[in-house]
Amino acid sequence: MSRRRNPWLLPASVLLALLLGLLPLPAELQPLRPFWLALAVAYWVLEAPERVGLGVAFALGLVGDLAFGGLLGEQALRLVVMSFILQRFRSQLRFFPLAQQALVVGGLLLNDRVVSAAVHLALGVPQLPWTYWLAPLVGMLLWAPVYLVLDALRFGRKA
Repeated sequence: MSRRRNPWLLPASVLLALLLGLLPLPAELQPLRPFWLALAVAYWVLEAPERVGLGVAFALGLVGDLAFGGLLGEQALRLVVMSFILQRFRSQLRFFPLAQQALVVGGLLLNDRVVSAAVHLALGVPQLPWTYWLAPLVGMLLWAPVYLVLDALRFGRKA
């Protein structure tokens, strides 16, 4: 079966994830902002590991650090940890139903918050308020639509 490849989709999805991360939100919704870049990287690590691995995750994390003005290297570390776990269990995760994949991604996003809290603690940076721990739940709920849209665009199907 011949699958149509869209070489522009990877950079476009990463750029869109960066833009969604920079989108201004009201103060009440700010803690619920999902880690869009992690969702995009997770998709590509699962579906195109020959294109996106630990090095790409690190580079995208550095770009995210520069774009969002956080601690330099924090997002890079967080994305590399997530990508490593995804690569390690990729062969099993690809065959999970989408709902189970969403639970795994939610767990990885929660782990991302733990890594972020550990970095902040180690550097003496103030911790984020507890409401920021709700963002992994939002990311988990968004996994299925993100996955289905990127998959449809990647294979040229209608979403």
